[in-house]
Amino acid sequence: MNITPNQTQSKCAENPTPASICTSHRDCKRGFNDARGNGVRTGRCVNYNDTVKTCEVLSWCPLEKIVEPPNPPLLADAENFTVLIKNNIRYPKFNFNKRNILINSSYLTQCVFSRKTDPDCPIFRLKDIVEKAEEDFQTMAVHVRDLIYIWWDCNLDMPQSWRVPRYTFRRLDNKDPENNVGPWYNFRFAKYYKDIDGTETKTLIKVYGIRFDVLVFGQAGKFNIIPTLLNISAGLALLGLVRMSFTHWNTIISKIRFRTEFGHPCKVYRGPLVGVDKHCGNACIQ
Repeated sequence: MNITPNQTQSKCAENPTPASICTSHRDCKRGFNDARGNGVRTGRCVNYNDTVKTCEVLSWCPLEKIVEPPNPPLLADAENFTVLIKNNIRYPKFNFNKRNILINSSYLTQCVFSRKTDPDCPIFRLKDIVEKAEEDFQTMAVHVRDLIYIWWDCNLDMPQSWRVPRYTFRRLDNKDPENNVGPWYNFRFAKYYKDIDGTETKTLIKVYGIRFDVLVFGQAGKFNIIPTLLNISAGLALLGLVRMSFTHWNTIISKIRFRTEFGHPCKVYRGPLVGVDKHCGNACIQ
């Protein structure tokens, strides 16, 4: 955590950045609000420390200092914490409902998720979640987000024991240290109060840690005789159309073969038969 106590709405020197460092008042435009800064500039260039000057801003002062996250993490033993994930699904088309808590309450008091021994237990140890994502908890504790997938693949024609969720885990952020801007997961919150003089004051807290996102996917199916008959009928109709097409093409190919073998169609000869063409049954001239 990075804690900035006793902040009040006042004037102070901006944190030093290439855009806020100044040498005179002319470098600080009055009323300018830097999107990456901490407040509105007053137009004055003031001392940030003994060697650096920055533009003065109207903001919650003193400003939050830019510091690295604590290493090792403050709650290193949090890897042994457990979390209970409750998930309910519903398929309205089949009027089917299911939850991931499949066992009785007495079982939940002693189980922890394991693919081998307790695959149906919805209680997860944080260290196990990270390890199943092929990461180390102490390394990830101040840096990244982790994702939990819950997948429901329900065949409603099968027994109830088959309709169970599957859990998978993966890391979300980029692991490449050279191509990773803002690698740490963090968020801020503030506690507001008033001091003895009635001045509004706040304590700003910036927290680092692991964020676990849970995504649920699923599909369900059930046998129905009507679409089955429709598919069979469509298949038979397609086969009938294919058969007609083959018959049509067979007739065309036979005619082409006939013209190729004899060079020309048979001519009907009304005189004495010299020979009979076996293919067309007409008298042909030899």
